[in-house]
Amino acid sequence: MNPVGDQLVGARVLLTGQRRSAELAAALERRGAQIAHAPTLSVVPHVDDAELLRATKELIAEPPQIVVGTTGVGFTGWIEAADAAGLADELLAMLRDTRIIARGPKTSGALRAAGLEPDWVAESETNAEVRDFLLSESIADLRIAVQHHGAGSDGLDEAFTDAGATVQPLVVYRWGPAADPRAVADGVRRVVDREYDSVVFTSAPGAQAFLDSARGLGLERECVAAMAVDGGVVAAAVGPVTAAPLRLVGIDPMVPDRFRLGALVRSLVAHLPVHATQAVTPAGTLRVWRSEAVLDGRRLSLSPAGLAVLHRLAAADGAVVTREQILAVLPGTAVDPHVAEVAVARLRDALPDRDLVTTVVKRGYRLAVADR
Repeated sequence: MNPVGDQLVGARVLLTGQRRSAELAAALERRGAQIAHAPTLSVVPHVDDAELLRATKELIAEPPQIVVGTTGVGFTGWIEAADAAGLADELLAMLRDTRIIARGPKTSGALRAAGLEPDWVAESETNAEVRDFLLSESIADLRIAVQHHGAGSDGLDEAFTDAGATVQPLVVYRWGPAADPRAVADGVRRVVDREYDSVVFTSAPGAQAFLDSARGLGLERECVAAMAVDGGVVAAAVGPVTAAPLRLVGIDPMVPDRFRLGALVRSLVAHLPVHATQAVTPAGTLRVWRSEAVLDGRRLSLSPAGLAVLHRLAAADGAVVTREQILAVLPGTAVDPHVAEVAVARLRDALPDRDLVTTVVKRGYRLAVADR
């Protein structure tokens, strides 16, 4: 049995991000999920970014009055890029004499790891709190350097510029096109076909790129419908900024209370099983996902037809399902009741206990559920 848990055994999850995708995948796999990858964007590493080094040299030569750090990994990456270019000592010396504003504890922790002390930390871990804090002061005519993630300013640069400050943006990594566009297109098609139980987004540009790919394939409407509240595929976003492009097209993704990968994993573990069709049988809990069924923690080897029939029986939760209702979920347009009988017989053969599906004479079939 899985050492962490089997809450997601049978669930298929599509990850659309490149950064930290291995960490996210490992956390979900430890809970039993099957992971597919379709990074919608690539990341240009900071050590190869000439623009970042140019801006760093400018700041060393003409130090700003305020430096804003928005991400811990980004701030650490900035120091690493400077170190690779032989500028770390000069950059750290400049920062020690500069007022530093940190967006949240992770950024604050990265600062302290570099031997620096933040002058103020946003408790809400949002850019909005950083913006409002600095705009509550007079920042006109000040130079402010803002360390960003790959998506850019999220409104900080514009707000400070409008208040009269001179802003130097520092983008520590940049987004590039998808390394494998065919994988992204395949991911979109599989979402449309409801082959995944969830699609996970970890950046706003990545979410937008996924929607753009769907639009380019002529499948945007179908993709949005699949990820709608009742569409069958759960969209999950690491935070409200990431969720914004999805919400603009009518998708209301699941967003954890804390905007961290760990919180995202916990939310998926808590919410995804609710979206599977479940029934408690004498052989254990049956959970029917989009593309797989699990009984008592064990995956069942079922054909698409068998999965469709089992899904319909599980949804009835012990009530009788007629042959006509069985025919309605089978592929094709068969109307012969014998086709339903054959499909149920094959399903029984694939189950560990044939008695889990019983025949109700002249009425149809039912799934054996506990205490019935």
